[in-house]
Amino acid sequence: MVSRTLDFACGLILAVLIVGCAGSATGRVSLRPDGTPGPEKCPEEALKAMRYLRLGVGDGATAELDANQMDARPITLYEGRVESVLLDDLGTLESPTRLYGYVWTSGPQAVIRYYEARPPGAAQRVPICAVARTAMNQLRKRPDSLPGTAVLEFSVGGVFIVDEFL
Repeated sequence: MVSRTLDFACGLILAVLIVGCAGSATGRVSLRPDGTPGPEKCPEEALKAMRYLRLGVGDGATAELDANQMDARPITLYEGRVESVLLDDLGTLESPTRLYGYVWTSGPQAVIRYYEARPPGAAQRVPICAVARTAMNQLRKRPDSLPGTAVLEFSVGGVFIVDEFL
């Protein structure tokens, strides 16, 4: 009995580790000398899902950049995983779809890449490739940003579908 329980526990831990490693954005992204992420291909699985959802390159919507700091001003983004919320529909992804991605804060502005979306009522996340962009340098870090953070003036930005990360 103990052996079967131990086998199950070890298998469960291994499965969690494999899923966690497979979803790790930084594990598959090279960094430039300034700490910003380098080029990255959009996985075929995401390209296929975006075709199915009829999401084209350049399709965009407005989103709260951090679900935990909605309507705040300023906001502090931390290097690492982030959950954002669509405020408008992004093609067939309806508001308030959740977007899951990664924030890099080492360069002069924050860089946010999204790898997954969870539409309202969906049981699972869908792979996508999208980036956060704003006009007039709104992702530019304020001078009071500490290492590993990006203090931004606004909590809202644009999210745009891409077929590769540059």
